[in-house]
Amino acid sequence: MAAYMNDWNIQSRAAACEACGKPFADREAFHTLLFDEHAENLRRMDVCEACWQNQFSDGARERKGFISHWQGIYEAPAPAEDAIQKDTAETLLRKLIEQNDPRYVPAGYILAVMLERKRVLKVKEEVVRDGKRVFIYEQPGTGDIFTITDPALRLDQLEEVQRDVAALLEHGLNPPAPQPVGETPAPVPENQPIVQN
Repeated sequence: MAAYMNDWNIQSRAAACEACGKPFADREAFHTLLFDEHAENLRRMDVCEACWQNQFSDGARERKGFISHWQGIYEAPAPAEDAIQKDTAETLLRKLIEQNDPRYVPAGYILAVMLERKRVLKVKEEVVRDGKRVFIYEQPGTGDIFTITDPALRLDQLEEVQRDVAALLEHGLNPPAPQPVGETPAPVPENQPIVQN
């Protein structure tokens, strides 16, 4: 008997009424009926209040295979974030360091400063190497060390670098190229490295 019960497969809550097909609204009351229709599976049926009243409230318990009924409140699922494209500042910084591409040095520096201000990274040391300031950051939770070179950005360069950082956080390192239907996309300029004077 125990083996039979472990083989039962109860379906997840539906997003729409099985009887009329109308999608459930967030916080809407609905009814669940559970039937044993086959020797191996149970069948779950979720219906809206109107369909419950019109079709199921009278005689549901007498239907073939009826096991149970309960009422619930539908909770709309939270919109899923695209974890592949949307990076956190820390994961993006790690990816930029792995890329070791000079054009991302300014963006990496801005990300490190952001993470320092949010107390995700702590400055452990500041050294000068080849005439440039280098910050040694530690991520206290993991103990990882980040070595970030100060690109000596000028004020007139900050806005562009901040836009680059925002785009990287939104789209990642390899953003998908949008292809409008029936239109030829305009060429997108590549990020240019900042040249220091």
